Amino acid sequence: MDALAKRTIEWVEIPSVTGKESQYGDALAAHCQRMGLAVEQQELAPGRRNVLARGARPQVVVCTHIDTVPGDLPISCDGVHIYGRGSCDAKGPAVALLAAVEELLQAGEDRIGCLFTVDEEAGSAGAALANMKLAEPWRPRWILVGEPTDNRFVAAGKGVWKAKLVAQGVAGHSSQNVGPSAIHELVGCCAKLLREDYGQHPVLGPSTLNIGTIQGGIASNVVAPHAECEVMVRTSTSPEFIRERIERNLGAHVRIESTYKSYGPLEFEVPAGEQGIGVAFGTDVPHLSRWGTPLLMGPGSILDAHTVHEKVAIADLLRAKEQYKRALTQLLARLEASA
Repeated sequence: MDALAKRTIEWVEIPSVTGKESQYGDALAAHCQRMGLAVEQQELAPGRRNVLARGARPQVVVCTHIDTVPGDLPISCDGVHIYGRGSCDAKGPAVALLAAVEELLQAGEDRIGCLFTVDEEAGSAGAALANMKLAEPWRPRWILVGEPTDNRFVAAGKGVWKAKLVAQGVAGHSSQNVGPSAIHELVGCCAKLLREDYGQHPVLGPSTLNIGTIQGGIASNVVAPHAECEVMVRTSTSPEFIRERIERNLGAHVRIESTYKSYGPLEFEVPAGEQGIGVAFGTDVPHLSRWGTPLLMGPGSILDAHTVHEKVAIADLLRAKEQYKRALTQLLARLEASA
């Protein structure tokens, strides 16, 4: 079995669901030490640590996340694909990134670093911590992030705007002309939100809204005094534009109670010779603003991530290693030119 495939299986076998990342983080740290990198860890919470590994002058950084979504899956390999939780999101990318870094280290390169973050699948608190604690000798000019993109480099990614909407009504017996009903008000608001235009992007296309949760009411014969829902917009436009479009559809009895971290669409660098694509999923990148210009690519498909059939093709791991090495070589050459 190919060494990259074997290592991917080994790492997929290590559970690392969000909140319980330590065992896989330790495996990454040990592997980076064997490669000759200086390793440190940043504690987010007990048992939850980012892993940082570097050469002497880390200016080009590779990055992916340690955690996976919940849900144990059978782990197997049929000679073509590796199956299991984390295989493409994002342990396969980690294996390919580190294989590319190792080959460059063996050629004498010392301007490379690695960042592995906890909590990407929840709120990117690990990335935010790494951003806050960035210090010498780290001087990142670029950060190459591994996520499942079908081995295609990303030119642009949608942003996120997320909020909780709350409707207030007046409780009463449904046989009487009382109210308003919070549920009726919220449903009417949601209907308008689903018809709204949230703007376009030349690469990403339209922003899209999803009403992910909705709840409220007491009983079928009671006018509802309270209802709420959570909405998420995958944004092709600015958070300010999205909020204005949401607010104009709320009505008198619905309000935005709270908003979560939001950011607009992101631009990524695409290496020479590659054709960039647009993606709608989120990454740690918005929370790593001090880590240099981002690039995004990895083996596996986002359509398989978070599913019961998560997998990565062995051929795509090998291809990704070469793509990563080629991109890193280009970036390191640009450091030489700008010195």
